[in-house]
Amino acid sequence: MAQNRVVVTLLGICTAVLIFAGLYLARSILAPVAFSLFVIAIAWPLQRLLQERIPKLLALLVTMLAVLAVLTVFVFLIVWGFGRIGQWVIDNAARFQLLYMQITAWLESHGFEVANQIAESFNMGWLIRVVQEIGGRLHGFVTFAVIAFAFTVLGLLEVDVAQGNIARMENARTGQLLSRAGADIAAKLQKYMLVRTLMSVLTGGLIWAVTLLAGLELATAWGVIAFVLNYIPFIGPLIATVFPTLFAMAQFESLQLALIIFVCLNLIQFMVGSYLEPRLAGATLSVSPFLILFAVFFWTFLWGVPGAFIGVPIVIATLTVCAEYDSTRWVAILLSGRDPKGTR
Repeated sequence: MAQNRVVVTLLGICTAVLIFAGLYLARSILAPVAFSLFVIAIAWPLQRLLQERIPKLLALLVTMLAVLAVLTVFVFLIVWGFGRIGQWVIDNAARFQLLYMQITAWLESHGFEVANQIAESFNMGWLIRVVQEIGGRLHGFVTFAVIAFAFTVLGLLEVDVAQGNIARMENARTGQLLSRAGADIAAKLQKYMLVRTLMSVLTGGLIWAVTLLAGLELATAWGVIAFVLNYIPFIGPLIATVFPTLFAMAQFESLQLALIIFVCLNLIQFMVGSYLEPRLAGATLSVSPFLILFAVFFWTFLWGVPGAFIGVPIVIATLTVCAEYDSTRWVAILLSGRDPKGTR
């Protein structure tokens, strides 16, 4: 018996490794498909509402135009925010040069020789690689967007067909479980995006107010960036607090003021992300913080930026499916963020 358990465990580990390797190697297809399924779950209520009043194809067209409008706004906000910051960096290059010299002098005074190492790393070859990397990223983004758009259109057209096929399954219990799990996943993802959007608006507004009161330049850009990046748990808020801190050091030339701004921004992120958001999300979306952090980094490793965004929705969907079956319900209970006493 013990030997059989060891064999089963090893087979399970090997299977998991092969699955994850397949997810990584097929990321150019699977990542857009996962993102399109997420969009379908969010957009389907709108299309269903429209289909009751107008023809199906026209409802699909209106729904896709709404989705494209939302995505366009987000892309515009990202480009505008980081564009303003990039222009500010160019206009204030002398400040960053001075900050670099001060940090280098401090490090070298404490025995860290960094100037020569940086000089060796930042050469023409490095610049060429950076340009090539940016070009590759842009090409990958366009490919991702095209594939995701195609799957989203086809998926929205086939939601009714899929529901009908599930209802006609010979195994009625399996069909009921799949139907209930699909409805629960869609409802949870819709609530997740609603709560995340509200918290992103609140976070962006508070960070805009704090940076404006502190006299930090580009306060509006920092608020916009905080709003957009808040959709990526942990990584987004970290970037949204570190960048303004570095800019505060360059603008005010004061480590104390930069640390004060850093602490204030992190307090905002903590209060909104760790206190308000769990209470608005409720028990239905409660997931272990450890699992959320793991999911963000794990799916970022597998699929890059798209994985960072949809990592948590994938976890929510997986735990929802696990909760529907007796044999895997313990997984959902173990990895949930619920307190047995009813509080978080």
